[in-house]
Amino acid sequence: MKPVLYLCLFLVGLQVQALPNPNHSNKHKKERPHSIGHHGHVEGENLAHMKIAPSNAEFAFRFYKQVAKEGGNKNIFFSPLSLSTAFAMLSLGARSNTLSQLHKCLTFNLTEMEEQEIHEGFQHLLQLLNDPYREIQLSMGNTLFIDERLKLQQKFLDDVKNFYHSEAVSMDFQNSEHAKKEINNYIKEKTHGKFVDLLKSLDKDAVMILTNYIYFKGYWENPFKSYNTRDDDFFVDAEHSVKVQMMYKQKYYNIHRDEKLSCWVVEIPYKGNATAFFILPDEGSMSQVEDALLQDTVSNWSLSFKLRRINLYLPKFSISGSYDVKELFLKMGVTDMFSNNADFSGVAEDTLLKVSRAIHKAKLNVNENGTEAAAVTMVEIVPLSAMLNPLEIKFNRPFVIMVFDKSTNTIIFMGKVVNPTAIED
Repeated sequence: MKPVLYLCLFLVGLQVQALPNPNHSNKHKKERPHSIGHHGHVEGENLAHMKIAPSNAEFAFRFYKQVAKEGGNKNIFFSPLSLSTAFAMLSLGARSNTLSQLHKCLTFNLTEMEEQEIHEGFQHLLQLLNDPYREIQLSMGNTLFIDERLKLQQKFLDDVKNFYHSEAVSMDFQNSEHAKKEINNYIKEKTHGKFVDLLKSLDKDAVMILTNYIYFKGYWENPFKSYNTRDDDFFVDAEHSVKVQMMYKQKYYNIHRDEKLSCWVVEIPYKGNATAFFILPDEGSMSQVEDALLQDTVSNWSLSFKLRRINLYLPKFSISGSYDVKELFLKMGVTDMFSNNADFSGVAEDTLLKVSRAIHKAKLNVNENGTEAAAVTMVEIVPLSAMLNPLEIKFNRPFVIMVFDKSTNTIIFMGKVVNPTAIED
């Protein structure tokens, strides 16, 4: 029996930066985001990436709930897309129970779609997200750093390049300091300097490191004005508050009041094919909102939006998340790939592999970042009922955020803001 060698995964679900758009269009768009899990009105609904969208959404909500259960009353921020992509790519080389556990965790049901369709879905998704002509700045990619001693199965190498557009970089892992530096420099470059020295150490037995990165910068379709930003209180809980810089805008937004869950949902669109949902539970209702985070819930919110003028208050904030994915996945039923029962026989020739570490880091920055660079004239015509006094929705207590790519029906980032001023690693 050969000794088991190690595979590490570093998943970087990078920075979302919500900025004002300097080239803001004067056309008011009323287009709604594609509802999660509801594809009836989407052109080309049988396209490969649409087949995996419901599974990716379901995984996002499952992972969020696991993090929320473990994390207590803390900020949450992660990229479900980064996690799904990296582990789907790894599943190309998994076999037997290791593969079935991965599929179950990622919520891929092989009675509804073939394994080939999963990978074709990610292939198409990556092509669409990395389109350089999109109005939002979004880049996503995968890289395999491989010890020169490890001989990969040619099919695995071909498949990760074909389906996941993955680079494969051979290096000497015996020179661990040099290898660590090269990997960290790669991640720093791909994340525009947002993550420096992500890899703190390299396991002496490591033979492959899989990295996934995603970077997104979005411009608000209707920017906030910095001169309207004021100091205000944000109530972390019923007894404690912190001072924040509260942005303000009076405008027509798609909003929905969910009486059953006691929460407000506000859609704040980015210029281009991306949008964000901000979910504000009533005081004491966060748990029931989190429990109800499912595809059907979010789809119903999307389909129930009404355009209404509101006084919107939203804090400027920067939060981050750092997660031991191994510990979380073990609790979600993925056990074999971290143990000596791991079967990654599709990855390498004559070498037994298991995953030793899997970490995920993500950052979010939301602000108005200065003033608009162009003058805009906009005329909005709405039903008379919307001309009543504006409703006030103030995000001055914990809330949930989801960032969607509308063209692919994908949740790119997801999180919870409990304390906008908390400094976390």
